[in-house]
Amino acid sequence: MTCDDARRLLTAYVDAELDVAHNMDIEKHLETCPVCARIVENQERLHSAIQASDLSYEPPPALDARVNAMLRGSVKPAARPRMVWPWIAAAAAILLALVFAGRLSVGRPQASETLIAQEVLDSHLRSLMPGHLTDVESSDRHTVKPWFDGKIDFAPPVVDFASDGFPLAGGRLDSISGRVVAALVYRRNKHLINVYIWPSPAPDSPPAAATLQGYNLLHWTQGSFAWWMSSDLNADELGQLGAHLRQSAR
Repeated sequence: MTCDDARRLLTAYVDAELDVAHNMDIEKHLETCPVCARIVENQERLHSAIQASDLSYEPPPALDARVNAMLRGSVKPAARPRMVWPWIAAAAAILLALVFAGRLSVGRPQASETLIAQEVLDSHLRSLMPGHLTDVESSDRHTVKPWFDGKIDFAPPVVDFASDGFPLAGGRLDSISGRVVAALVYRRNKHLINVYIWPSPAPDSPPAAATLQGYNLLHWTQGSFAWWMSSDLNADELGQLGAHLRQSAR
């Protein structure tokens, strides 16, 4: 089974929807393909995060009291009640349709970005395990960049910043949000920095910093790519590497 064949079935595999034969084929493939195994691991983490999320919405007490008062007739709408209620009903119907269609997130407007941040950090922590940091170990961008050819459907920008104190250490394939991404590894003294790159249709956006479980993260969108960084390096120096990457990608 090739990776292309497997990836068409991975979601059904995670959801336990495959028959026994296909299930065994996928499990055999995962034993020899770390990239597909990472995709499965990330999908399972996503399922767990969704199941553990509290998506309920508790209206404020004042709203409940006002609605009850209006139902009892003690408070009347200010004007043209026959026109107001149809609009409210129509808005409620549209809102409900958006929720059920998955177009609107209730209670957690930035849930997808939060999940990506957690996946990036999880990948960073896995990379610190022996043998997981790089698939191609080199400080030569002319060695690292061609290594990705044919392995992913895009060409990630690869630059060495050794003269600025951020030498390139290598690269690897990884998986974020169910897709294969390029991961570049840089060093800063004794600190390791993972830089994740994948195509994105989103417009260019300025860098946004975050801290998660004591690690610093930085992400932005530029040149049709999404960029994410993760490290235990302090935020200022991480921002310096981010600035070098943004400058080189212009």
